Amino acid sequence: MSGIVPVILCGGSGTRLWPRSRVVRPKPFLPLVGESSLFEAALARCPVSGGFAAPIIVTGHKQLAHVEAQLGEGGGAQVIVEPSARNTAAAIALAACRLPEEAVMLVCPSDHHIADADAFAVAARAAADLAEDGWLVSLGIAATAPETGFGYLKRGEAISQTGFRTAEFVEKPDLERAKAFLAEGIYDWNGGIFAFRVKDFLAELSRHRPQIAAGVAEAVAKGGTDGHRFHPDADSFALVPSDSVDYAVMENTARAALVPADMGWSDIGNWHALHAALQRDEAGNSMRSSGAVEMVDCRNVLVESDGPRVSVIGLEDVIVVVDGDDIMITTVDGVQKVGKLSGAMNQ
Repeated sequence: MSGIVPVILCGGSGTRLWPRSRVVRPKPFLPLVGESSLFEAALARCPVSGGFAAPIIVTGHKQLAHVEAQLGEGGGAQVIVEPSARNTAAAIALAACRLPEEAVMLVCPSDHHIADADAFAVAARAAADLAEDGWLVSLGIAATAPETGFGYLKRGEAISQTGFRTAEFVEKPDLERAKAFLAEGIYDWNGGIFAFRVKDFLAELSRHRPQIAAGVAEAVAKGGTDGHRFHPDADSFALVPSDSVDYAVMENTARAALVPADMGWSDIGNWHALHAALQRDEAGNSMRSSGAVEMVDCRNVLVESDGPRVSVIGLEDVIVVVDGDDIMITTVDGVQKVGKLSGAMNQ
């Protein structure tokens, strides 16, 4: 895996994990599963000892201090500071324009949880091998439930022992269609983890989104370094169209491939997803608190508290979060609406 460059994308604020996730301490930088933050865990999965090159972190001004505090020595890491948010196609292009054209990029979100780091490394190696042959590769996350909140990837013909052509990109399906995907067994979740050579990604971006490619190239050419930081030109970057890498490149290229990966992945996209990633007792309950927590006759309840005593009786499928002066209580069915709370929107 020599030469694989981890590109860690640090953006977003995780409003659906309010009140724990806030502007002052966003989701990627919280120890939501285990002792390390999600960002620290993403870095740890790509060690130099495992054949990875020094990482490139793409982030914004609001998260720069968090990145640098948790990056530590950094091992030669480069931090690209986006002057404005222009979505993932532009963010990845910024990193690509700072790398040799033959380099293989492994693009990873900074705020996902992967329970099996060894399985991740195996899938990354397989994806990098395909990328060396000119494929633009997604890691297809093993679907374990009929999720309606994820996009799906359909496996086509095999192109290696572990890789397949991507036969179809499917937007978030309704429940009945998601159940059919799970039963068919050839659909994986699209987890937003990609591998491709710099030259192949930039060629496809230029072909399908020439304004993004040209605008990012100009912003990089006019940008400047500040130690380990790189600052693209703000005026040029502000004119770059905003688009996701899926829409801009992956759904348009004729060289899309996927490598299935069963690695205990979760996007930790809401409180229910976090609860599923945590250790639970025989009743499905989980509690994490610096104070006392007591549950009586409860099932599938998550309690998170930064101090105050929490007592819960006779509830099922409920999330209770106490953070300072803020208390948030929701059913499992309501977790997707947490980000709509005024507290979350004005965090």
